[in-house]
Amino acid sequence: MTRGPTLPAHRLPYPSGFSGGVAIPALPEQTRIPSYPGRLAGFNAATADEAREALLSCLRSPRWAQRVAAHRPYPDLDALMAAADEAAYDLSPADLAQALAGETPQPLPEGTYSAAHTALSAAHAAYEARFGHVFLIHLGGIPPDEALDRTLEGIRSRLTNDPDEERVITAEHLRRLAGERLVERLRAAWNWGSPLFERGGERGGAAGHDAPAPGRAPGTPPR
Repeated sequence: MTRGPTLPAHRLPYPSGFSGGVAIPALPEQTRIPSYPGRLAGFNAATADEAREALLSCLRSPRWAQRVAAHRPYPDLDALMAAADEAAYDLSPADLAQALAGETPQPLPEGTYSAAHTALSAAHAAYEARFGHVFLIHLGGIPPDEALDRTLEGIRSRLTNDPDEERVITAEHLRRLAGERLVERLRAAWNWGSPLFERGGERGGAAGHDAPAPGRAPGTPPR
């Protein structure tokens, strides 16, 4: 599914009392994927607790997970992704802070040289000291060999923002990351050993504990 690069002004998750306008930078577009109707049926048929648990692995906001789970069944992937976006747009400042508290720094690509680790660690530390939460950036569609440069560029550029501006931009990147993680869950067939997540003989390629954790790229092993 394709998503536009900006949010309508009235949907931006502004902090309470914030009245300034913020220009959201264009983010990489998400690529449309097959709808996996059998796997979506498994998500639709899951218990409320199972669905919320799966959703919380994509975004650590109980309010977001509850809202997306409550609107099942979804007729197709487009409807699910639209509901996930809508719920993310409506996160309050407190919801956003709770979701960010559950995030961890995104990992570097394999083979990154040690000097880059040092530079990125210092940049992350400076960012967290200024804003009080981890730095998040959605890099969907960016080649792996460009991820480090894009991340460092993003941190250095966003360090100049004031906290209210940065909170709005972070919310947009988090929304994108949550959608990407949700797609990865469907690709894995929503299979955590429960028959509710198996339809038509399809089985997922990853168990729940192998799925991307918040703030981690797909394929990165958990701690």
